[in-house]
Amino acid sequence: MIKLYRQITIISKLIYESILFAYSSLKGDKFRTFLSLFGVSIGIFSIVTVFTAIDALRNNVATGLNSFGGNTLYIQEFPWAPPEGEEYKWWEYRKRPATTIEEFQYIKTNSKTAEASAFVIFTSKNIRYKRNSFNSGFITAPTSDWDKISNVEIENGRYFSPFEAQSSTPVAVIGNSVAEALFAGEDPVNKIIKVGQSNVKVIGVNKKAGESIISIFDTDNSITVPYRFMSTLVNARNTSSMICVKPLDNVDRDEFLLEMKLLMRSVRRLSPKQSDNFALNEMTFLLNQTKSIFKGINLAGWIIGGFSILIGGFGIANIMFVSVKERTNLIGIQKALGAKRYIILTQFLAEATFLALAGGIIGLLMTLAIVLIVGGNAAFPMELSAYNIFRGLFISSIIGITAGFIPAYTAARLNPVDAINSK
Repeated sequence: MIKLYRQITIISKLIYESILFAYSSLKGDKFRTFLSLFGVSIGIFSIVTVFTAIDALRNNVATGLNSFGGNTLYIQEFPWAPPEGEEYKWWEYRKRPATTIEEFQYIKTNSKTAEASAFVIFTSKNIRYKRNSFNSGFITAPTSDWDKISNVEIENGRYFSPFEAQSSTPVAVIGNSVAEALFAGEDPVNKIIKVGQSNVKVIGVNKKAGESIISIFDTDNSITVPYRFMSTLVNARNTSSMICVKPLDNVDRDEFLLEMKLLMRSVRRLSPKQSDNFALNEMTFLLNQTKSIFKGINLAGWIIGGFSILIGGFGIANIMFVSVKERTNLIGIQKALGAKRYIILTQFLAEATFLALAGGIIGLLMTLAIVLIVGGNAAFPMELSAYNIFRGLFISSIIGITAGFIPAYTAARLNPVDAINSK
């Protein structure tokens, strides 16, 4: 135990002395130091910045896909993707009948695996308040339980009551951008707006969702009204529609999908020989698709940063070879006094790692500056995560150890007599 403690103490002192040597080397030749650290700094800056941007993009996509529930099933005529191994037969899908309120009611009555379900129609109308207008406003008109399926949060006011959702009450929850366009800072709650030619009372404002490159529903630029009310203004069969079903938490996914398929086939009276004339769309498919895309983007990020890191590694190796050359006499004296190979090896590896970490920290500071300057104003808000900081420092350490190993190994194998007599 005492022997182990002594060895740890000796190695700690060696590392400390190596850091001092490295610091002296940095001060001694500032231009050489700049060239050596520049490559590592740019490499770490490149790779951490790329991964920070990728994280921001990934979060943006995930937010858009999860904005209305990751496990919700969407029953429509068009599938989001063709069956595996087949082409997308849009000419056949367009002949399929749209989902109806009667089919929704059948599913709601007979399903044993659904926690909540809703029928939704989509249309657009001009929306006005006094002299302000929001042209061709997107309108979502769901039945009750929509708030149990969607992840939309109310920032101001409230959501529909069960009575309002099941009746023809003219009320609306409006998007954040709609509120800004119509009311310009005025409190929209309890104000009367015009939806087409009908008066509608605003009872709530959605929390701002922000921009996403993938968004199932643009809640910021739309309003939500009860289905029963909207069906008095438009013919529901002439609008886009879908049935949304959220499964129970403890239900097997395959069992849930099978039940939905059987219920749809039953309500549409399809014979065993007839193919499905509806699509069961899942958010998990899109999430899996984006994961495969980001794998490719991650690979590109490593390639982009890899070239800079390679240059930085050569810079560290160069300065370490020079350091070994300059301190050959000192190495000879150390070995003559009994210093073992691992001591010399540890000394130079610690020095190389310190140099690489110094470059890595500079690269991280450069990335942090970029994040602070453009992060909040970018389309996808950027944050320098603790994981990316750790990744940058870890890569820096690996660069230092890898680039410094051969010079350190060369120094450790020097003959004491030849080293002392070298010029």
